[in-house]
Amino acid sequence: MAADRLYLDHAATTPMLGQAKAAMIAGLERWANPSSPHGDGRAARAALEDARRRIAAALGWAGHVLFTSGASEAIAIGLTRAKAGRIATSPVEHDSVLRVTPQAGRLAVDADGLINLAAVRIDPIPQLMLAIQHVNNETGVIQPLDRIERGNLLLFADCAQSAGKLPLPDADMIAISAHKFGGPPGVGALLIRDLALLEPSGGQEQGYRAGTENLPGILSMAAALEARADWLAVAARLRARLDAAIEAAGGQVIARDAPRIASIASYRMPGLSARAQLIQFDLAGISVSAGSACSSGSLKTSHVLRAMNYDERAAGEVVRVSFGPATGEADIDRFLAQWTAMAERARP
Repeated sequence: MAADRLYLDHAATTPMLGQAKAAMIAGLERWANPSSPHGDGRAARAALEDARRRIAAALGWAGHVLFTSGASEAIAIGLTRAKAGRIATSPVEHDSVLRVTPQAGRLAVDADGLINLAAVRIDPIPQLMLAIQHVNNETGVIQPLDRIERGNLLLFADCAQSAGKLPLPDADMIAISAHKFGGPPGVGALLIRDLALLEPSGGQEQGYRAGTENLPGILSMAAALEARADWLAVAARLRARLDAAIEAAGGQVIARDAPRIASIASYRMPGLSARAQLIQFDLAGISVSAGSACSSGSLKTSHVLRAMNYDERAAGEVVRVSFGPATGEADIDRFLAQWTAMAERARP
């Protein structure tokens, strides 16, 4: 990446931490298959199981850890093989959740994208599983999962954007992805409290996920989780400053009054489409996105914003800015200068 570019798309993927790179390089020297019975395979298995314990400890997780290729696979495994009577979700979930859950009966959200907790409490269906993002990948809104009256409700939490940043919610299954918190792409995990909740499929990972484990990636993921520094307090100050400046320049902060993670913010620039904004930001050497990285290439109108009652035009004028550990004041100044100039030109 060019040295003069400003990267503000950490919610899509964030650079690997130095500790994670070193662990991956060391892991590449362990080329044996962890399922092989010989000495080399047993050594690889020992390293794999040690990483499993380290990841659980770093996350404060007391249940099982099943390694996957990322959060999307963890979601697919958890939601398609769960022993649940029905799965309910919301219309603001990541595409990987919406693809594998029924559209009928999705919970409503308010103008800030927060789920209707009353609808969760009154559902009498036994073994109902609720699949909800902990932190929305487009708006940064934090769902109040701790306020859900559980009863016999099973909770699946998509923690791709919160793992390594916020404490994990009290859930039965959790999906995480390493490249969101400084680990490598292509590796993640399904955290599951009780393996009896899942139909086995055979293969590796105690029979719940087939395929040779990505040992270098798993070792790198463990190192990334153990190395996380407390940078969200700095990000919160930067985001608050950016919010205020955007509003002062005539922009709109999406979900302004909702609880939001400090590392993600979405802003509307009235009068200029997200497509035009992305082009101009990119020409200025600034990387931001319009919604999720999984759908931003098509630049479709965000289903998240539409569910929050933004009309087609307003939803099409929103870009996402997301911070990382190295984001600083000078970066905010540079982004604001470009945003303000663009907004001034777009103003009637």
